[in-house]
Amino acid sequence: MTASRRFFLQASAATAATTALSACGIAAPARQTKAFDSTVWRTYGTPLVAGSSNGPLSGLSVAVKDLFAVKGQVTGAGNEQWLAQQTRAATASAPAIQQLLDAGASIKGMARTDEFAYSLAGTNGHYGTPPNPRAPDRISGGSTSGPASAVALGQADIGLGTDTGGSIRIPSSYQGLWGIRPSHGAVSVQGLIPLAPSFDTVGWICRDATTLRRAGDALLPAAREQALSKVVVASSLMDIADAPVADLLKQTLSSWGGDLPALQNMLFDTRQLAAWVKAFQTRQGWEVWQAHGAWISRHWDSLNPDVKSRFQSASRQTEASLKEADAVLLQARAIIDAALGDSVLLLPSASSFAPLRTEAALGGSVIEAARAKTFQLTCIAGISGRCAISMPVPSKAQAPAGLCMVGPRGRDRDLLKLAQMVEAKGITQAR
Repeated sequence: MTASRRFFLQASAATAATTALSACGIAAPARQTKAFDSTVWRTYGTPLVAGSSNGPLSGLSVAVKDLFAVKGQVTGAGNEQWLAQQTRAATASAPAIQQLLDAGASIKGMARTDEFAYSLAGTNGHYGTPPNPRAPDRISGGSTSGPASAVALGQADIGLGTDTGGSIRIPSSYQGLWGIRPSHGAVSVQGLIPLAPSFDTVGWICRDATTLRRAGDALLPAAREQALSKVVVASSLMDIADAPVADLLKQTLSSWGGDLPALQNMLFDTRQLAAWVKAFQTRQGWEVWQAHGAWISRHWDSLNPDVKSRFQSASRQTEASLKEADAVLLQARAIIDAALGDSVLLLPSASSFAPLRTEAALGGSVIEAARAKTFQLTCIAGISGRCAISMPVPSKAQAPAGLCMVGPRGRDRDLLKLAQMVEAKGITQAR
């Protein structure tokens, strides 16, 4: 086949595809680039959707987790069969998307997610695992996997995603990025495919704390800023992490001081965490099944083994188990609030460095073990509804880790300011 004939056929196919998309109300993606990586992006443009011509975020680009409604696009949720059944494009963008566009940021593309956001690994049997440029031999972390990789690769400035059980904080930790899980309800979840509404939050990931805060100015409700004056750390929580991670974070905290709030030690009984995690996952599973059970029950064969196993567990939750779990969650929230008050709690963002790609089989023991330990750390913000920021702690000799600050509910802007102060002091520099 001649080159001209091959070009003609490609152009004709592209024209036909554009016509078909338009007939369904789906906007064809803008011109693709050679850098397009299908493990990172489902669709990608230059840009896909332009932001307003002027605004505080003008010149910045956003990778959107493939769970949000974007006007003119369908939403894929990380599952091939789900995507194939989406024939009508969104007629309006989710409020969080529109806020960023109105502030001047442009949407670069729809980035990959773990199936229905029901994973913390970033592995997806349909589309592959996005790269982790800070640790190429390790997984990306999820479920906000594509947006995190896009930001780490420099292909986007902001990764807009979700965090229910850690899906912003984990990929941020694994890839050496800044990521925020806002206070529950601080950012609208309208136009988002839900996982578990009692815990779902809209969060974002950036390469630096300044951009993280600038995005927060566009997304968070107005609030009077007041400095956070007390920061606490519990050695029992630090020691949940694997020894290399815990040692790295403790070394990092040895540099805490100067104009940062004084760091104080506190006691925390970690024996209660197993019951808290079980209750969290029971309530989460119940809500997951309410949101997706009808579709999943007709499409079990569409799921990867790890996500399928979680949906199977979710389908077995009962009203009796839910009632018991809710009582535990209510008590846990009261304990957390009494212990922390207006303090900021420091703890590991994840229990380990990112698992090696060679060990990260879908639903395998390595990922499941890391998930189980990490959930003991991430559930504290999830249960209490508090805001949390994962700060990168790179290591010259090892993979990146994350130091998490859990702040009071509604003090998201204050926590973002503190994160910027930590960055300015150089605490998060490689060691």
